[in-house]
Amino acid sequence: MGFQVLCKDSEIALGAMKAFEIEGEKIILFHINDGFFATQSKCTHLFAPLEKGTIIDDCKIQCKLHRAEFDIKTGKAEKWANFPPGIQALNFIRGEKDLQTFAIQVSDGNILVDLNSTDITQNKQNSESKVTDDETV
Repeated sequence: MGFQVLCKDSEIALGAMKAFEIEGEKIILFHINDGFFATQSKCTHLFAPLEKGTIIDDCKIQCKLHRAEFDIKTGKAEKWANFPPGIQALNFIRGEKDLQTFAIQVSDGNILVDLNSTDITQNKQNSESKVTDDETV
């Protein structure tokens, strides 16, 4: 379907995240110093909601449940679940898995997401092109 308007860029403060559902897909939009990024909304360990997690080092999301950490830009699992002590036994069964990411564009104050593209190299974050609320790119 291509890029679709998700929200206004002013809705997400720098250093914040917000959960959305679009076309039945739950995602989280992050606003970090490097721009806007989107990932799936559930931790890949035991599917805890990442919107209850913490942004750390301005580049990672830490799951609140077992403290797995993922790179916000790439979705890469940087540190697998390690809390509480003993959870590592479950990690033998449930190995590391990266988060799914989605391509984002920022255009004329709108944040657009492409649920069909995980290619974050498509991310464009500028305000020169024009897109209306009901238009898809």
